[in-house]
Amino acid sequence: MSENPASENPADERARRMPLRRRVRRGAHRALRRTVLWAARPLLWRRPPPRGERLRVRILLQNAHGTGGTIRTVLNLSGRLARDHDVEIVSVTRSRAKPFFPLPDGVAITYADDRAVPRRRLARPLSRLPSVLVPKEEASFRWMNLWTDLRLLRTLRTAPPDVLIATRPSLNLLIAALAPRGVVTIGQDHMSLGSYKPPLRRQILRDYRRLDALTTLTEAARTEYERALAGSAVRVVQIPNAVPDMPGGPSGRTGKVVLAAGRLVRNKRFDLLIEAFEPVAAEFPDWTLRIFGAGARRADLHALVAERGLAGRVEVRPASARLPAEMEDAAIYALTSRREGMPMVVIEAMAKGLAVVSTDCPYGPREMIDHGRDGLLVPVDDGAALTAALRDLVADSALRDRLGEEARRSARAYDPARVAARWTALLAGLRPSGPTRPPVARVPAERPAAHERERAPRP
Repeated sequence: MSENPASENPADERARRMPLRRRVRRGAHRALRRTVLWAARPLLWRRPPPRGERLRVRILLQNAHGTGGTIRTVLNLSGRLARDHDVEIVSVTRSRAKPFFPLPDGVAITYADDRAVPRRRLARPLSRLPSVLVPKEEASFRWMNLWTDLRLLRTLRTAPPDVLIATRPSLNLLIAALAPRGVVTIGQDHMSLGSYKPPLRRQILRDYRRLDALTTLTEAARTEYERALAGSAVRVVQIPNAVPDMPGGPSGRTGKVVLAAGRLVRNKRFDLLIEAFEPVAAEFPDWTLRIFGAGARRADLHALVAERGLAGRVEVRPASARLPAEMEDAAIYALTSRREGMPMVVIEAMAKGLAVVSTDCPYGPREMIDHGRDGLLVPVDDGAALTAALRDLVADSALRDRLGEEARRSARAYDPARVAARWTALLAGLRPSGPTRPPVARVPAERPAAHERERAPRP
C-alpha cells in the first residue's frame, strides 16, 4: 500500500494526529455502517427480471434539484441514455420544489427524502440522528441523516434495474455493498482517488473492487485508479463529461468581461482571482470581473472586493441558470481552483468560444487545454502568473480570438452524441455480474491522452 502514490498525501499525517476520542467515534461509525449494510442486503434486493429490448438503467444522484457540475452532467447523460434505455434517476434528497437545471425528457425521477414537502412526524426525530450509510469522511455526510438513510433504502426496495449507476463515492460504496447478483454496477468518480481523505480512500480501495466498472473523467484519474485496483475484476474506463446543449450562439469576445463561476469555497480560490485582477483593473479601467456562485465564502469575497477598492469592477453574483447567456457577454473565462475533476464550466466556456485561463491543477484542465493553442495554463496559487495571463488576454484581442476559436474546435470532443456513444459501448460490453465478471472492452478515447499530445511549454 505504501507504494501507491495516492497514499502519499499530507492528509494521511493529519489523520494519524487525530485525537484518540475522534478516531474511536469514527471507528465505531464505520463498524455500525458495515453492520447495517450487511443486514440490509438480503432485505432489499430481488434478482432482476429478464432483460427486455431496452435496458432498465437506474442512476443514483445526491440531489437532482441542486446546482453544480456533477448534477448538470448526470442530468445531461440521463437524457441521452433515455433515447435507447428506460432510465430512472433516484435523487437521494430534494431540497427545493423547482430544479435548478431543467430535468431531462423521458427520464423518471424518484425522490427518496423529499424535503420540499411537509415531513412526517417520525421524520423529525430521525432527521436529528446522523447517517449510518455514508462514511463521515465523505462530503455528502452533512446532507444525510438517519431518516434519509431509511427513505433511500425503502426506495431501493423497488424492482431491481439491469444497470445501477452511482455518481459519488458514498453512492458507489452503497451499490458495491448492496447490489444483487445479476445487476451491473457502475461507479462514477468526478474527482480522483487522491482527492479523498485517507479513511475514505481505504474504503474505496476495498469496496470498489466489487463494482463491474468505474468511470473517470480524465486519463490521469483512470491511470491512478487502475493502478490502485490492480488485480480486481473491476474495469476502469475514462469517459469525459459531455458539453450540454447550450442556448444561443458563441461569444463574439467583444464584451469587456472576465467571467468565473463555481461554488464559493476555498478550493476555487476566487480570492486569488480577485487579487490577481486588481492590477489588471487598474491598467484597463473598462474591464469587469464577474463571479457567479453560491457558498459559504460570499461575505468574505464581498469584504475582499471592498478592501481592495474594486467595488463596481468586481461583481460577486448568485449562481445563475443563465450562465450560457452570461458567457456570450464575456470575452475571457478564468478558473483558479487548486483541484478539479473535469470542470464542466470550462468545457462550456470553450464551447462558447471564450479565451480560457486556468490553473494547471489536478486533474482536468491539463487534459482539456493545450497551453498556448486553445487556452492558457498557469501554476496553482500563483497570483503573479494569473495576473500576467489575464493581462495578456485583456490587452490582445487577436490572442483572445485565436484561443477562443481553437477552444470551440477542441470542445467538439465533448459533443453529447460522442460521449453518449461511449456510454452505449460501455453498457453493451458489460454483462450481469456473477462469480466471475467478464472483461469489458476498453472504450477508445476521443482525444489522445495528455502524455501523447504535443504541447506548447507551460508557464
